[in-house]
Amino acid sequence: MNGRNEMTLTFSARSENEAFARVAVSAFVSQLDPTLGELNDLKTAISEAVTNAIIHGYDSDTARKVTIEGYIEGDAVSLTVIDHGRGIEDLDLARQPLYTSKPELERSGMGFTIMENFMDRFEVVSELGGGTRVSMLKRIESKKALYN
Repeated sequence: MNGRNEMTLTFSARSENEAFARVAVSAFVSQLDPTLGELNDLKTAISEAVTNAIIHGYDSDTARKVTIEGYIEGDAVSLTVIDHGRGIEDLDLARQPLYTSKPELERSGMGFTIMENFMDRFEVVSELGGGTRVSMLKRIESKKALYN
């Protein structure tokens, strides 16, 4: 594949759209011919990021949108999940394994940990009242192996 291929997807911040996001990202990434393991890692990471945006990003029902920006360049796929919600009050605390700000929803508190472990690069930027951006990058080794 030559050059950079990009996609942007915006959808309502509704829990039923988490599966839609997984399928859309899987379809986009499929052009790199990932292994099932690589594809499962990507699907799990995007699922965690989108679920966090839906559950933790918004307090009210107004203008609740989640955007996924992605690009493929060479053997890497970059995905950024964006919400324009309330932001994360204490990012260091939120990144701690088993921490959840919504224990009443029986959340595991492992979302950021899972994303960080499944991806090659992971970054969270959040601003109170300004939303959150979760950026992830994964190299697809199976595609690289084809060229060696």
